[in-house]
Amino acid sequence: MNTPPVPPRHQIRALHTATTLTVYQAYRPAIGLPAARDGRFPAEWKRDRMTWIKPSFLWMMYRCGWGTKEGQEVVLAVEIERAGLEWALAHAELSHYVRGVHPDQASWQRSLRTAPARVQWDPERDLDLNPLPYRSLQLGLSGEASRRYADEWTVSVRDVTPLAREVHAAVRAGERERAAALLPEETPLDLAAPRPVRDGFPAPAM
Repeated sequence: MNTPPVPPRHQIRALHTATTLTVYQAYRPAIGLPAARDGRFPAEWKRDRMTWIKPSFLWMMYRCGWGTKEGQEVVLAVEIERAGLEWALAHAELSHYVRGVHPDQASWQRSLRTAPARVQWDPERDLDLNPLPYRSLQLGLSGEASRRYADEWTVSVRDVTPLAREVHAAVRAGERERAAALLPEETPLDLAAPRPVRDGFPAPAM
């Protein structure tokens, strides 16, 4: 049995089509259920606050505890326009200072304060939610990016809480092959990541 190659340390992977990709978020039922029902975020969703989107299903499971954490009981799969992701990356700043990418810390801090998006790389997770040696993209959206995400880029919103529970149940039962087969097929996105995302790829783990 051939062992699949380990992905590059920094790579954007997602369930995607030619024009869209899927990201994950988890909310309390008062937000998550109306969003899934209507296919868009309700007025109660704060468009003036930073929101983090994750293209990794398993990283979302790590963050929300398979949908069991308080305030994260409803897991959403949000299909967004690929052009929206490209816009966010083009206007993003790294969430941490990287020597050689930023002239100095003061310049990075100024850029971070004004950027409508920020990129963070966290360890990808396995079926047991343990960290893997390569990273997964977390993308923070605020201001214009947050508003455009909610009102322009979103194509559909699905409640995938049942999927989260099914995968978790298979893992707990020791049915790892079945659990893996249930996972969304996340493959590399073929896009040219702009500065500073591209230049942040070889940065050491923070």
